[in-house]
Amino acid sequence: MPTKRKYGKSSQNEVKKEMRRYKKGTAKSGPKGKKVKSRKQAIAIALSKARKKGAKVPKKKTAKKKSSTKKTAKRKTSTKRSSKKRSAKRKSSK
Repeated sequence: MPTKRKYGKSSQNEVKKEMRRYKKGTAKSGPKGKKVKSRKQAIAIALSKARKKGAKVPKKKTAKKKSSTKKTAKRKTSTKRSSKKRSAKRKSSK
């Protein structure tokens, strides 16, 4: 059973075009038109353009949020311990 294509033909063509521009040195990014410096950046621009045109391109991956409750719990316990150590040191030095 063949797998489905993730990227459509039009999005592949868009990447091809952008890579040609990148290799030539004419690829620009953003509203100010700064020069594209890396291949990854060129591909990202091409996929963005393809998305705007409505080509078949997978959704952008978003960063997963880490649970902050574990971090805060660790911080609270570590601050309590350190304050106890400090007070013990102060008492011993007097």
